[in-house]
Amino acid sequence: MKQQKSITAIILVAGNSTRYGKNRNKNFEKIHGKEVICYSLEAFCQNEYIDNIIIGIKREEMAIVKNILSNLKANKPVDIVLGGKTRQETVFHCLQKTESDLVMIHDGARPAIKQSYINQLIEEMKEYKGATVGMHTKDTIKITDENNLVIHTTLRHNTWIIQTPQCFDRKTLLTLHKKYQTEEMTDDCMLLEKNQEKVKIVESDYTNIKLTTYEDKEILTNFLINR
Repeated sequence: MKQQKSITAIILVAGNSTRYGKNRNKNFEKIHGKEVICYSLEAFCQNEYIDNIIIGIKREEMAIVKNILSNLKANKPVDIVLGGKTRQETVFHCLQKTESDLVMIHDGARPAIKQSYINQLIEEMKEYKGATVGMHTKDTIKITDENNLVIHTTLRHNTWIIQTPQCFDRKTLLTLHKKYQTEEMTDDCMLLEKNQEKVKIVESDYTNIKLTTYEDKEILTNFLINR
């Protein structure tokens, strides 16, 4: 049975794709004949708990996104919101365009999203104000100072690589975006952490990688072969 809280999925595609190195937005690259962003769009459309979708984009890419959506058989409302200069600003703009109880924020360039991640995050929201998927690090992680000198070594079982999707109580997240809007955050969990709110991690795996460099495209091509 569908849970009662309303949920908006927010997909971010307004980044600069600087590390991708191909002078184009990696979200619009095609894998198996389908734009990368479409895999995430379809995943959220297929999930019974997601009510609607918002895509945060660049103004100059409006026509591209509208064309993609015109070819997508979406069974839920999909809206487009103009992003800001940073990821943080883009999320803030999107948060202002929904009144859902919960929001699920996802990188459009992370196409191998699984239904189990979406469902588990929603389940964790019964107890927490924020939750994210992440995977344990396989390698030893060392923390350094600005001169690359080691300060200390983390314990692998306590060290995580954080991914998306991330799920939040919308009112809480919107309040924290306003409170910390002058401080740079690389993901939305940091806002809750800064405010002493607990964030739950749902364990994911390596297949949920983000298309960051061109080499990642070959890896994702294998992961997405049956989708």
